Amino acid sequence: MKNGRLLSSGKARNISNLAQEILEKRKRKSILLMAHQIVGYPDFETNYEMIRLFHECGVDLVELQLPFSEPIADGPLFLKANQKALERGTTIEQCLDFAQKVTRDFPLFCIFMTYYNILLQYGVKRFVETAGSIGIRGLIVPDAFPEESDEYFAACKQEHVDPILVVTPYTPDTRMEYLAGKTEGLLYCAARKGVTGSPTSFGDATTDFLLRCRQYSSTPIAVGFGIQRPDDVRYLVNKSDIAIVGSTLLNILEAEGTTGVREFLLSLRPE
Repeated sequence: MKNGRLLSSGKARNISNLAQEILEKRKRKSILLMAHQIVGYPDFETNYEMIRLFHECGVDLVELQLPFSEPIADGPLFLKANQKALERGTTIEQCLDFAQKVTRDFPLFCIFMTYYNILLQYGVKRFVETAGSIGIRGLIVPDAFPEESDEYFAACKQEHVDPILVVTPYTPDTRMEYLAGKTEGLLYCAARKGVTGSPTSFGDATTDFLLRCRQYSSTPIAVGFGIQRPDDVRYLVNKSDIAIVGSTLLNILEAEGTTGVREFLLSLRPE
């Protein structure tokens, strides 16, 4: 994006309603924000208060992570939060009920992040169908590989819930082109190899990576992993459509409470 104009997208194809709505919002903002919550940690009441803050502070998308015992993409902070949520007895049904309340109360694009074992236990088609019925717009399931998850992708298509795929700087061009052709809604671009929670050094290598993502993706692109400062978000303006903030929000919540979260979120706006 230059001077408020959208960046050119990759290979042309029909894009989903979510992608179209994201691009429409991008006409009014230099970059959108996606904020992350682990549902059930520290409790549902705090989750709700955080999402209310997200809405008030101009967040555009919310990534609701369903707690899981072996979250392979997560670092120590999120691992602890997942475990604590499960120890409190958090269930999938409670998470679904909470998500339904959130989508009803706030005009935010809500996305689930989870792992395939949860879908298998719940029933893949039933899970996707339920997610769509309560207003969830997309699903990030890192271990749902397109070559092995026909039931999942078919259910997403039938229920109009977007399967969101992840690429990294180490994804080869041929693989990136394939994944970009399968993703819907947005392409999740993990800014570095590894797990959540560590800082990322944004620089020329990041720019090159995002140019590759843009080359192959006709959907909006979102950057996560390591966004911890306002400067990180400002760096991504003109390079990404969405900046994803996760671990930093949880760190601030635990150290400073919701007042600190509000101040941090307001500081992220590059305008």
